Amino acid sequence: MSERKPVVGVLGAGAMGAGIAQIAALRGHTVVLADAQSSACDSARERIIKSLAREVEKKRLQHADVDEALERLLLTHVDSARGYDAFGACDVIIEAIVESLDAKRTAFRQLEAAARGDCILASNTSSLSIAAIAAACERPQRALGVHFFNPATVMPLVEIVPGVRTDAAVVATARGIVDGWGKTTVLALDTPGFIVNRVARPYYGEALRILDEGLATISDIDWAMTTLGGFRMGPFELMDFIGHDVNYVVTESVWTALYYDPRFKPSLTQRRLLEAGLLGKKSGRGFYDYADGAERPAATEDRALGTRIVNRILAMLVNEAIDAVYHRITTAADIEVAMTKGMNYPKGLLAWGEEIGLDKVLAEIDRLHDEYHEDRYRASALLRRMVRERKSVFGE
Repeated sequence: MSERKPVVGVLGAGAMGAGIAQIAALRGHTVVLADAQSSACDSARERIIKSLAREVEKKRLQHADVDEALERLLLTHVDSARGYDAFGACDVIIEAIVESLDAKRTAFRQLEAAARGDCILASNTSSLSIAAIAAACERPQRALGVHFFNPATVMPLVEIVPGVRTDAAVVATARGIVDGWGKTTVLALDTPGFIVNRVARPYYGEALRILDEGLATISDIDWAMTTLGGFRMGPFELMDFIGHDVNYVVTESVWTALYYDPRFKPSLTQRRLLEAGLLGKKSGRGFYDYADGAERPAATEDRALGTRIVNRILAMLVNEAIDAVYHRITTAADIEVAMTKGMNYPKGLLAWGEEIGLDKVLAEIDRLHDEYHEDRYRASALLRRMVRERKSVFGE
């Protein structure tokens, strides 16, 4: 007799919540997907059905697999009148609602009241404090972060983030469940941005700084980072793809949560796009124009300029990755996994830095500091130590 699979609840039927529910249902779990908006539940069902149909067309699933997954999926509307009773039989509930601390704390209080005493409560937050969310619960030991990346059905990485009071057994159980879904999990300290959204900030921030200074155009920077740097998407194309309502807000959240550390300072240029409602692809315009027939400005394809851009942004990224090791946010190995699988970077940043030469990375950071005299260009103490002692970040 096969062991019973945990019943999974997902609160929030947006793109992320629907994706998580789809993954769990396909892996044989009974899934309760709920939202405060009944229209969101209807949209989620349509989204899941279309997604599964594409998988059948690509011959990655059989029709029988789809039918069985949909039978295991229950969509329901929750509100103040109905309560969260639909989650009463769940073994784990993943919250995937708006990225607001107040909203998530309220949701966790309501979920805890409806759930069994041994039910795991997980938040899909990308940058908010797990400790602060869990503090809304009477038993914060059973709360943690389980951060999927968009689209959840495609991206392999999931960050597992214990709060300061999370029970170790809860972490192990939650990680085991997500591993069982075919995902790659990494363990992150409960710090702003966790691993990926912290380490990746310079990819956007330094590109914006270069633009704001008039050193290169949007097209030149994107061309340099893709053609010369090997990144799948340039920083401006990627910000437009993510949406400035998400990307800027995460940047600002990390910056404020880290006591306004200048390394993470947001760009006024990006904020103005957000304020104007120019959110990127989702709104039809951001850094680029996505209207039918619109053409992107051509890059100059100046290799000398492009190389300087790549070296500057890459040095900032490597420095941030090394600093994450220094502050024990995670292990060096997990940083490499997180940035390649969570961001599709062409190489792990730590190995890339050692390939370039950590002394050269340090020299570039110090050059920027000498030029600007800003703490934004602050070399990690671990980077200086590794260069001075001629050691590897991996401890070899």
